[in-house]
Amino acid sequence: MADTYDVIVLGSGPGGYVAAIRASQLGLKTAIVERELLGGICLNWGCIPTKALLRSAEVLHHMKHAKNYGLAADNITADIEAVVQRSRGVAKQLNQGVTHLMKKNKITVHMGTGKLVAPGKLEVTGEKGTETLEAKHIIIATGARARDLPKAKADGNRIWTYRHAMTPKELPSKLLVLGSGAIGIEFASFYNDMGVDVTVVEMMDRVVPVEDADVSAFLEKALTKQGIKILTGAKAGDITTSDNGVSVKITPKGKPEETQEFSHVIVAIGIVPNVENIGLEELGIEPDKRFHVKVDGYGRTNVAGVWAIGDCVEGPWLAHKASHEGVTTAESIAKELGNKDVHPHPLDRRNIPGCTYCHPQIASVGLTEAKAREEGYEVKAGTFPFIGNGKAIALGEPEGFVKTVFDAKTGELLGAHMIGAEVTEMIQGYVVGKTLETTEAELMNTVFPHPTISETMHESVLSAYGRALHM
Repeated sequence: MADTYDVIVLGSGPGGYVAAIRASQLGLKTAIVERELLGGICLNWGCIPTKALLRSAEVLHHMKHAKNYGLAADNITADIEAVVQRSRGVAKQLNQGVTHLMKKNKITVHMGTGKLVAPGKLEVTGEKGTETLEAKHIIIATGARARDLPKAKADGNRIWTYRHAMTPKELPSKLLVLGSGAIGIEFASFYNDMGVDVTVVEMMDRVVPVEDADVSAFLEKALTKQGIKILTGAKAGDITTSDNGVSVKITPKGKPEETQEFSHVIVAIGIVPNVENIGLEELGIEPDKRFHVKVDGYGRTNVAGVWAIGDCVEGPWLAHKASHEGVTTAESIAKELGNKDVHPHPLDRRNIPGCTYCHPQIASVGLTEAKAREEGYEVKAGTFPFIGNGKAIALGEPEGFVKTVFDAKTGELLGAHMIGAEVTEMIQGYVVGKTLETTEAELMNTVFPHPTISETMHESVLSAYGRALHM
């Protein structure tokens, strides 16, 4: 007889394992199916271990600039093997943490590859052979993988995805990064701090193109100053690998095609959802135009009892968005099963923050100034530079700014955009404000602690209304 559950979650990334925990908290008999490692890509090969790498690079950066703080540090070197080992240790610790959470919440774990074979039935092939599980509801949380170049697939030797870039056997001598989204820029920043000659090629007209244009311009100047070569509006053509390196045909903006030589290439040109061979077509589950699973605001697909969350559905493709979806979907399932004490709300994508952990850091939420104007808003925007903030100067981190965008008619906070030290920790203040539908009045009347970099958030709001105090 097949094992029977209220909920089965296919995939144990930050969306899947959180959905399973919330379902179990709500009294639902829950199982999770995972083909590789509990915690998924984010915890094992993405968000967490990359931040460990970037932390090592940040410490190295500060050590190299010790004189700026009245300190002396000589003969500074980086041991890439030890740096990678630390990163993998962090991932292992958190993987063990998720394993503990599954046991704590009495969630049954089935290790193997899952496939929907009928409504409410999931076939799992793994350590126990092939078994069929049954559930009233199934949540697809299979995530995504790095997109390959059509004519030059990643080989782990000369052409890397983020996964290869996290565990290099040796440091590249000359690195090309294709794509300047969060993943590309983070690895460009990491390897540059580690002493590698780095070039970034971006086909759009600016780096981190989803961010506010002012942030993009500031970042390009900062990275260029650090020694990274930035080619925007450029195209990468044929890529040829050899035992000694990689030859890439690059067409810079407004210039003829040229061949450049690199030791390695990181491909960071987007993701592909993991939706193949899991039974979606057989059940008639509809994809969107990008082949992600089509869902409503609660995670429902067009097939009753089948739900989807995380990177296999519409973006933004971020771990915290997936976790939030996991909670919403678990609560929606509980409600359908008769729980009258849960009141799930549909996901509001405009309140999801984005963070990029390069040097300097980037964080944002909501509409950019250009997007707000494009949508017809009359806009008030204010910017305050870190150079006007005492704490930033004391930290030796005076490069950066905070920008806020408001609806001039209502005072609604439409968006916030930040670049500089620790902004990934500060953005949540604006996220809470947006979730509470705050206006400039509440933000102006909020007392920010001194001395903190967060005071730039207050000053940015004041600046939007011509009231900045320290500029």
